[in-house]
Formats: sequence, structure tokens, C-alpha cells
Amino acid sequence: MASWQARAVSAFLKFAIKRPLRRSPTAATIRRVFNAQTPHVSRSCDAQTSTVAGVPGEWVRSKQAAPLGTLLYIHGGAFVGCSPITHRPVTNYFAKRGWNVFAPDYRLAPEHPFPAAVEDVLAVYRGLLDSGIAPAQLAVAGDSAGGNLALVLAMSLKAAGLPQPSALVLFSPVTDLMWTGASIQENSRSCAMFTKEILPAGTDLYVAGADARNPRISPFYGDPTGLPPLLFHVGEQEILRDDSLRMAERARQAGVSVELRTWPAVPHVWQMVHAWIPEGRESLDLAHQFLRRHVNGTARSA
Repeated sequence: MASWQARAVSAFLKFAIKRPLRRSPTAATIRRVFNAQTPHVSRSCDAQTSTVAGVPGEWVRSKQAAPLGTLLYIHGGAFVGCSPITHRPVTNYFAKRGWNVFAPDYRLAPEHPFPAAVEDVLAVYRGLLDSGIAPAQLAVAGDSAGGNLALVLAMSLKAAGLPQPSALVLFSPVTDLMWTGASIQENSRSCAMFTKEILPAGTDLYVAGADARNPRISPFYGDPTGLPPLLFHVGEQEILRDDSLRMAERARQAGVSVELRTWPAVPHVWQMVHAWIPEGRESLDLAHQFLRRHVNGTARSA
């Protein structure tokens, strides 16, 4: 059963985000509503601006916890908004538990449409390997558009013959920019943040006339064979619900290890508001446990 906090936050977001986006689904509006907050990291963590392979970003590390491995965290924001700073609630969570987290400030549309973000994320991953981090000690996570880029990254690594990360954590990823999933229509009203018109209007700025069936844009149309273990968390009322469900099924059919869980009444990427929503803390805890099982290839207790 969904918590009252999840229902309350979803109702608030329909007013604070969905309503202005419905009126004006532009890059400027997306940035205004998504970039409104500049959260700090907790006192137990340290945030440092840095570059990896020439791509700017932010390292978030614990000052206290023993390091468990490196997590490349790719923020969402419909490919046009957000930053490593906006996503500190998530990166700080993982850092507090011992992950050395790098969040790249990849190039955004419309100024930098596809394939700029893909190129940046791939460069960062290569840079982390070149710095001496072993693939067995490296995982990738992302939400929404960042989940899309995480999957595209893994498929690009396979095509290039490069080693895969130990695992992928995917929070409500965008996987099909052709928008063929039934939930795009079915959940347009129930979704706390988007309608069937809002999200495509934003992502069209990223696609910029390219073929949306290109697997480097829509990983749903790619071959997931050989990908590392995948964890999907998605809300049942999101318009992106089927992007996770259908991608997870394709991966399972290709022999990939997949864990999938859906959550009632939560808003899109509810992990960002885990301070208020108990489902957010539960999702992040499960993701942390999943990473601990797979990073370094050993089963360890959380």
C-alpha cells in the first residue's frame, strides 16, 4: 500500500511541475521547474567539482564510510534540464553508504542534441577505466533520461568491445522515444509530472530530427544480449511505466539478469524526495543492496 507521503507529494507535483509544463513544455520551463533546487550534501560527505576525460562533473564521497566501489551516476531531466547538483539527494545517499560517486555534467539539448550526451557519458566511462578503476569495481546508475543514457552506454560498450560495468541501476528510465508503450496513453492523467504531450515535447529537442528507433536514442530497439545485471524501479502510475516493463522483458528474453519492481502512487523518480517519501528510502536501500551483490563480483551483506 502506498504511503500518505507518496500520495501527498504526487499531488503537490501535479501542481508545481505538471501544470506549468502542460502550459509550456519548453526547455526553458523544464529547466526552471527542474533546476529550482540546489541541495547541499550532508556533513558526512564531500562534493568536489572535477573533470573526467574532459567532461565536467561532481564527485561525491563519504568522509567516513569505507569505499565499496565507484558509481557513475547519470542524472535525468528530459535531456534538457538538471545537473549533478540537482541530483545530490541521490548521489549523496549512495556516497553516505560508501560509493565514490561521479555525476557527469553532460551536454544538454537543445544546444547540444543527440549524440552529444551519449558521447560525453561514453568518454567518462572510458576515463574512469583509464584512471585505473576496474570494471568489477564500477557500476552505473541513472534516472529517467539518465537511465536511457546508462542503457545506451552499456550497449555502446558491447559494440566497441569494451568491458561492461558490474551492474546497472535504472530508476524510471526512458527507453522508447517512439512512445509506443501503452502507459504513455493510459497514465497520462495519473502521472504526477508528465502527460503524453509534455515528455515527447522535451525529448524531441534531444532527438532533433534523428531516427528515434536508433538504439543509441531508444535502447528498447537495441540488442540487450550481454548486458550486466539490471535493476529497474518504476512507478505504476507513471507514463514511463512500460518503458521499464518492456525493456526488462526484452533483457530477460536475451538472458540478462533482471530485477524489476513497480511502486504504487509514487511520482516519477521519487528517489529524489526520499527525505519525505518512505518508498524513496526503500528504493534506494534496495538499489544499494543490489550494487553490493554485484560490484567486485562478490555477494556481501548490506
